[in-house]
Order: sequence, then structure tokens, then C-alpha cells
Amino acid sequence: MKNLFRLALIGIPFILGFAPVSKTTSQPGDQLPAGYYVVVAAYREGQDDYAKKFADEINGKGHHASFGLDAGRKLIYVYLDQYSDFKESLREMEKTRNSGTFSDAWVRVMKGIEDGVVRKGDAEKTAAEKTVEAEKKPAEKPAATVYVAIPKEVVDQNTTTVTASSEPSTPVATETVYNKVTEVVENPKADPIIGPQTLSNTPIFLSLFNSTNGKVIDGEIEVIDTERQRTITKVKGNSYLTLPDPKSKTGSLTLVCNAFGYRKTSHEVNFKSTEADTLKPYVALVGNFYLVSFDLIRLHKGDISTLYNVYFYTDAAIMLPESKYELNSLLAMLKDDPNYKIVLHGHTNGNSAGKIMTVGPSKNFFALTDDVKSGSGSAKELSRERAQVIKDWLVAQGIAEDRMQIKAWGGGRMIHDKESVHAKKNVRVEVEIIEE
Repeated sequence: MKNLFRLALIGIPFILGFAPVSKTTSQPGDQLPAGYYVVVAAYREGQDDYAKKFADEINGKGHHASFGLDAGRKLIYVYLDQYSDFKESLREMEKTRNSGTFSDAWVRVMKGIEDGVVRKGDAEKTAAEKTVEAEKKPAEKPAATVYVAIPKEVVDQNTTTVTASSEPSTPVATETVYNKVTEVVENPKADPIIGPQTLSNTPIFLSLFNSTNGKVIDGEIEVIDTERQRTITKVKGNSYLTLPDPKSKTGSLTLVCNAFGYRKTSHEVNFKSTEADTLKPYVALVGNFYLVSFDLIRLHKGDISTLYNVYFYTDAAIMLPESKYELNSLLAMLKDDPNYKIVLHGHTNGNSAGKIMTVGPSKNFFALTDDVKSGSGSAKELSRERAQVIKDWLVAQGIAEDRMQIKAWGGGRMIHDKESVHAKKNVRVEVEIIEE
């Protein structure tokens, strides 16, 4: 059932980076303390034995699993781990989903035993009553597979039906869970949102990460009015924001992620019907904000990425200090994969000849020092020197010289007219992957 929270739990080994345990540490009836839980299965209250059996089973296959009671919702969750930091729990959830083992894992926010969830003193009573009731019930066949389904049509827009079953077509129990936001996430600082949540009243968090290792990646998001094909704004990734209204008929927005060393990735969202967007794999409603995930893929052989944020002094093959940020991204890319070999393509705005300044004996790549070398040459020669100075800087950082080549184009491959307002973008160095 595509686009539903469906958990078909298959015993494929998966390790999250911490030591697995052979058995669970939770006891029947334990109320989960406050925290953020990466949940992979849910059972109805009273099915502690089934939850423990399943948790032990997946622990035996290399996982780290426990289980505990959410008395407020009368559900028992089997979870992979507990976190005190919300962002960390989201990252671990993404890793778990991307592993392919628990592709519908989710984060459950537990506020602890308090008014609005379970009144203080009620937890033990709930557990005791559950134990008595369980003893009176005839033995049931343990569920080999658990399905937790949230239907597309939400009951009165505030509730969903959670079904635990041994087979998709044979429900064992049905519980009603209220969908209204009762947990307030501290970051961002915002009031709980009750009722329909849209991009006009709900912030989004733009999550950029490496699809292979789950590492958080720095990058920029371009927000585009899809209908008119114009850029509305640009923002940093891994941050919260409220998206602007395109004020178009369709309300469509395109979010384009640019992170150096990774392939450009774009997602479509709709300003007018954001809740429907949560059916898309990269959008999720988490507490009082939307999570939009950019699962980024490293560049591969044949790919070309532009160092748009590496800048040069006029008529010089010497970089401005603000170039260091993107240069460090290039350096990290080459260090992360020692098999990468690249070509640095230098380009200029036009083909005019003129003065050329290059780095002097002090090897200061980011300043016009007293020892800079002055000369003259063609635009092609200037583009070669600019590619060369990036190569020299990388060599100074420990990258082997034989992993890099340079190629000069001068103004032979301009992307804008040299007199246009975008002419500065013609001055660039591109990185081509030729071996990996």
C-alpha cells in the first residue's frame, strides 16, 4: 500500500553504529520516558509478549531494539533507540529508512507522564490492569508481521486508525490515535498548530545529507516559482524557514538544492495543498513543522560541478578570502574518495588580453601581497592560471598532484553574454570527475 505508513518487518541485518544487544532491556508495562524514539513497529496495549518476541528476534539479527508502552495512546512501540536530541533522532530515522530494512520507520516524540498524556500516578495502575486483563484472555498467536496503516482519509481530520495485525487482511486490534499536535518541539520556537497545516502557517526544515553515510551536508536551496520559472529566494540548507507564497494559480514551488560535490537535486511542493505533499517520500509532517529531505548523491564519473563561490581578484589568478568555504568542500570531496581524479576547467568573461597577476613566493593564495607576480597575457592564459592556482592550493593541502589536470577555455564557453547582468558568472572554474 504505497504512501501509507506500512511496516513489513523483514529480518535483514542492519547496524546503526552502536553495539547490538542479544535481548531487550524493557519490562512489560514499562512507560517510555521522555525522549525521541526511532520506532519500527507498534502493538496494542496488552501484547507485551509479542513486542518482546519481535524485539528479541530482530536483536538476534544484529539490531539494537527495545520496547515500551505509550500509555496515552495504548500502544507498545518496538524502537531501535532513544535520543535526547530531536535532530539526531531524525538523522537516525533517515539512516534507518535508507537502509531498506525498515523503510517506514518514524520518530515518536514522548513527553513523559504528564497531564494531557497520562496523569501522574496512572502508569502503574494502567500496567496492573493490563496484566489482569491479559491473564483472562485466551492465548493468541503471536504476530509475525506488524502493519501500522494510516489511511489517506483521516477521520474528522483529527484522528487516524492504527491497526496491528498478523496478516494485512486480518485485523487483530484497532485503536484510535489523535493526530492533533500535543508535543511542542523546542526547535523551532513556535506555538502548537491545531488543524490544517500549510506552508503559510507552518515552517519547514530543509535537511541535506549524504545518502551513503547519512552525513549532514552544507548547501543552498533555491526557491523557484514553478509556474513562472523565476527564483523567489535562496536560503541555506539545514535551517528552518517559512516558504514564500508564489501567488500563482497553481501554487507550485520548486526547491533546488545545490551542494558542491553532489548532484543537483530538486523537489516539488505546493503552497496551497501542502498536507497532500506528505504522501511524497521527501516530505513529512513532524510535530509543528514540515521536514523536507534532500538525499544527496556524490558526483560520479562524467559529472561536472561549478565552483561558483570561488572568486578572483580582477585580472588575477589569486582568490578572494571568501573562496575558502567552497574550496574546503572540494578538498573534502577529494579526501573522502581517494579514487577521484578531476579536471579543473578555467573560464573567463570574453577573450580580451590584458594584465595578469599570479601568486608570489610567499604562496598566499588569498591576498594581493607585495610579492605577487605581474605580467600580461590572453584570456585563455588567465583562465589557465586560475585553474592552476586552485590545483596548487589543493596540493598544498595534501592532495596528490597526479589526481588533477587543468584545461583552459578563456571565453570560448561563456554561459551568458559578456555584457549582460549575469556576465560575472562566466568567470568560473568547473570541476569534472574523470575517474572514481
